[in-house]
Amino acid sequence: MTRRWLLFIPALLLLLAAAPPALGPGDAVRSIPQSSFGRGEVIRYTVHYGLINGGEATVETAPGLERVNDRPCYKATVSGRTTGSFDFFLRIRDQWRAYIDTTSILPLRSQRDIAEKNYRKKETVTYDHVNELAEVENHSKTKPKRTTVKVAKNTLELVSGFYYLRTFDFNKMRVGEVIKVPGFLDGDNFMLEVTYKGRQIVETMAGDVHTFKLVPKMPNNKLFRGENAISVYLSDDRNKIPVLFQAEMFVGTVKVDMVRYQGLKWPLNKVR
Repeated sequence: MTRRWLLFIPALLLLLAAAPPALGPGDAVRSIPQSSFGRGEVIRYTVHYGLINGGEATVETAPGLERVNDRPCYKATVSGRTTGSFDFFLRIRDQWRAYIDTTSILPLRSQRDIAEKNYRKKETVTYDHVNELAEVENHSKTKPKRTTVKVAKNTLELVSGFYYLRTFDFNKMRVGEVIKVPGFLDGDNFMLEVTYKGRQIVETMAGDVHTFKLVPKMPNNKLFRGENAISVYLSDDRNKIPVLFQAEMFVGTVKVDMVRYQGLKWPLNKVR
């Protein structure tokens, strides 16, 4: 369980295959106009475990659009890996991917390819947002399985959830205001609550950046120090890219720090 949370941090901090058509051609269950992200965006991070560089992560959208159920989609991928001495003890090679409908900003398909030392998981989930269903296909070599699960209206998975947060206008939000995001992960439905904490300047390896601070509420667990242990910092500009994730854990502080970026739609709001 601990290894899986260590992988979850880079993806969260910063945070399906044959099924009936989820959305018909030219149809979407909702419309969310946004200009914060598009194709060809790449953001790279270094993961610090305490004072040690323990990994690296990348968040990117493909240069071209993909089509799922005859709908245009952003192909968004989050990948993470351990480095150095952490690679010897943990060896994480994980990739999370979502095909996000360009109109609704909802996942039509998501994929996970998890390799954490001796743990393996390969999964595809296809979402039917009209009927609020998800078909989950476990690609296990020994016990492949396909199940259909009821999901919440406009449900998101991890990758699409972070892109969805970038559609909000934080200039119009009050400090302390809570965003509720319905989510689906590991066969379970949950409601993620994210609190807007206001503006803050943060240091990153790519320079000092003006940011919006968000704090997702964490459930009780033995890894993080309380329900407000994770902070996510989005750039205070029209991009709203995640530039820093920080988690207070019982074993110390973990940071996912932006190192470099390319393909942003707008200039990054760095401190002059």
